[in-house]
Amino acid sequence: MDASSGERCSDWDPRSAEVQIDQIHAYDHMRKTCPVAYSDYLGWSLFRHADILQVLTDHETFSNVVSQHPSVPNGMDPPQHTVYRRMIDPYFTQERVEAFEPECRRIAGDLLKALRDAPSFEAIGLLAEPYAVRIQCSFLGWPPLLYEPLLQWVHKNREAMRARDTDVMAAIALEFDGHIRSQLEWREEAGDAAPDDITTSLVRQTIDGKRLEHGEIVSILRNWTVGELGTIAACVGIVVHFLAENPEIQTRLRFDRSDLSLAIEEILRLHGPLISNRRTALRPVMIRGRRIEAGERMTVIWASANRDARVFEAADQYCPERDQTPNLLYGAGIHICPGAALARMQLRVMIDELLRAIGPFSQVAGDGPLRAVYPASGFVSVLLQFDS
Repeated sequence: MDASSGERCSDWDPRSAEVQIDQIHAYDHMRKTCPVAYSDYLGWSLFRHADILQVLTDHETFSNVVSQHPSVPNGMDPPQHTVYRRMIDPYFTQERVEAFEPECRRIAGDLLKALRDAPSFEAIGLLAEPYAVRIQCSFLGWPPLLYEPLLQWVHKNREAMRARDTDVMAAIALEFDGHIRSQLEWREEAGDAAPDDITTSLVRQTIDGKRLEHGEIVSILRNWTVGELGTIAACVGIVVHFLAENPEIQTRLRFDRSDLSLAIEEILRLHGPLISNRRTALRPVMIRGRRIEAGERMTVIWASANRDARVFEAADQYCPERDQTPNLLYGAGIHICPGAALARMQLRVMIDELLRAIGPFSQVAGDGPLRAVYPASGFVSVLLQFDS
């Protein structure tokens, strides 16, 4: 703390160009040199697996209520979180996931069919993002006429994040809420004639005998959809880029996809699609000699935890046969991602169909990928070519 001003001194600048040029390796450096770091932008940032796991599993010390805007159930603590989570979990049963797999294969196949005759293709805009939008609309029962507006929304949201324009980001958030509300209102008006889908089910959902308010449903669907669109698209881009950069692994998976799920999990451990999550300290706590006061903001850096050599042997190496139990890709504790099984299936299906439908591919020489910047991860653009 600066004795003259009474304010904390920053240990690092998460928004600096040197961090943003390669977030993953910048966080590797912080994990080794300053594992509990303060900045004005993120508050306290944690980089080591053990510290992050402590925060994720101790909800009596670390709160998920981090925003002035309601977030159901992500931004809640027990007992409120428990009630909503119990209501939400049945929407992601294994039976529902398995029933949805053929539709994911159809969507992936349609997108890949359009790429077969092109000498090269841009993997994010032509594959990852359309796949994320279409599978999410299909899962929720939203019409195809929303594909283009949602894709445009993804692009506008990304540009606003890159520019760090909070006013534009707020306006874009309201625009997204408008898409959701239109779906809810249409179903309310349709009554018994409304389609039998997840969105209609939420409109009719009750807790303790009381129907959910539209604001609650909007918050639930915002969490599902914004997370899905950004994360699934980032995951597809990361995996495809990795395979383009590692032709021997790509070839191996083409001939034997029995371990495809483990390969995807390991690739996403190496390059996390989710950079971070926020918490607030509910009481003073010491972590690695740093005192965090009650009410202070905290940021857990997922993308660093999963590369911690204290937990993963040869942590920066691709080892799909390793035990993935400590992998925090989908979180831990009471806030672990309810849609983890759905996301794993969607990713497995896309990469399986990709390797089945198109020939060997690599990154276009001299045209490196454009990396995403915080709070996003992965790539904004990955230009690939088919190998002869």
